[in-house]
Amino acid sequence: MKSPASAVGLWQFRKLAAKEFGMEVNDQVDERYHAEKATQAACKYLKQLRKRFGSWIDASAAYNIGPTSFSKILKRQGASSYFDLNLNHETSRYIFRLAAIKEIFENPQSYGFYIDQQDKYHPLDDTYEVFVDKSVSNWSKFAKEHGISYRMLKVYNPWLRNTDLTVIKNTYKIKIPKK
Repeated sequence: MKSPASAVGLWQFRKLAAKEFGMEVNDQVDERYHAEKATQAACKYLKQLRKRFGSWIDASAAYNIGPTSFSKILKRQGASSYFDLNLNHETSRYIFRLAAIKEIFENPQSYGFYIDQQDKYHPLDDTYEVFVDKSVSNWSKFAKEHGISYRMLKVYNPWLRNTDLTVIKNTYKIKIPKK
C-alpha cells in the first residue's frame, strides 16, 4: 500500500519521516512495513503532534497532511483548529473516518458487526526470534534452514524487502513461527 505521496506501510510513513523516527529504509529493509516498529514510531509522532498542536484532532489532521502544511494552512486561514479550516477532501474526510472507525471498534454490534471468536484473525505471536548480525545471501535458503518456507518468512517479516541482506553494523531480529 503506497500513497500518491509515497507513504507506505500500516502507518503511511514517507521515507524522510520514517528515518526521522529511527526506522531503516533502503532497498533491502523497509521498517515502515515492520508493524511493531512503525506503530511505536507513529505513536511517538502523534504524541509530538498533539503537544505541538494542542489536540488529538489537530494532531491527526497534521499527521495526514503533514505538520508543516497544517501549520501553514492554519496561519493562512487565520484559524486555530481543524474545525475552522477549509481543507482538501482527503484530510477533511480523514478525521471523520477516524471518528467512525473508533466508534465502530467501541460498539461493533451497534453497526451490525458480529464476529465469532473462531472467525477472528489469530495473532502471529507464536514465534521465536533469530538475531542476524551477518549478511544473508539468500532468504529462501535461510528460511529452509529454520524449517519454514520463504513465504512464511515474508509473512512474519514483511519489512524484509529483498531476497538478501547486507549487514554492515546492525543486528536484525527475524521472527520465525514455531511449528
